[in-house]
Amino acid sequence: MSGILVTGATGNVGRHVVSSLAEAGHEVRALVRDPARAVLPEGVEPVRGDLADSGSLEPALRGVDRVYLMWPGIPVDPRVVTTVAGRAEQVVYLSADVPDLADGEPATIYHQEIERLIRASGMRWTFVRAIDFATNTLAWAAQIRRGVVRLPYGKAARSLIHERDIADVVAHVLTTPGHDGAKYLITGPESITQEELARTVGEEIGREVRWEDLPPEVAREQLTAAWGDPAFVEARLRAWESFTHTPERVTGTVRELLGRPARTFRSWARDHAPDFLAA
Repeated sequence: MSGILVTGATGNVGRHVVSSLAEAGHEVRALVRDPARAVLPEGVEPVRGDLADSGSLEPALRGVDRVYLMWPGIPVDPRVVTTVAGRAEQVVYLSADVPDLADGEPATIYHQEIERLIRASGMRWTFVRAIDFATNTLAWAAQIRRGVVRLPYGKAARSLIHERDIADVVAHVLTTPGHDGAKYLITGPESITQEELARTVGEEIGREVRWEDLPPEVAREQLTAAWGDPAFVEARLRAWESFTHTPERVTGTVRELLGRPARTFRSWARDHAPDFLAA
């Protein structure tokens, strides 16, 4: 085996992928925009590169045979996958809970486009399809500090996953055999309502936090202003509404792959308590 290139190496998941691989003694290269500013574990090589510029990837891929790829929501550029495939033998792509596309079927989200490009690339591949990240609840921080979270569908039951579990699965797949062509849907170990998520964070930071359901039409306006993508907002609202009567899926994939259960949301809230308390 040769080196492993980690994209998004300083992000919520990527930094843990880097740490896990480095601690296990693997040769790790971290793709970053500014190597001088990147804070990385000892022995990890920072290399300059940007997924928005496929030409910048070639130097980072020299001597690499495996790649952890995440896509930061920018427009899909097929040249990125082509460039990776020209050097690497294996790619592990951090995807989402998306259905497979039939030949010729149009993609409804960029993850499907990237998956289709990877499948056609000739590389060995694995898709780690993570359910919604627990880190997304950090968007509630300001409201939690005020003691009230105002959003729609407090009864929506979620199975959010700790970013460290995602990273542990990625590192495992990159460094052990038997995962070629797998599409692993990974989730937290339980389904918890959004109002209970907010209450749990409050308990971990020592504050009482209650949930106040916001009418969907009001939330639609506020979230569109905040996120700038009406289609994405509409999809999120539909999903949350559906989780009020059919809880978000829970899988045992983390346990099956790692031999231990996925971390609970409470453990995630405890890990991130300082982030909620910081003004």
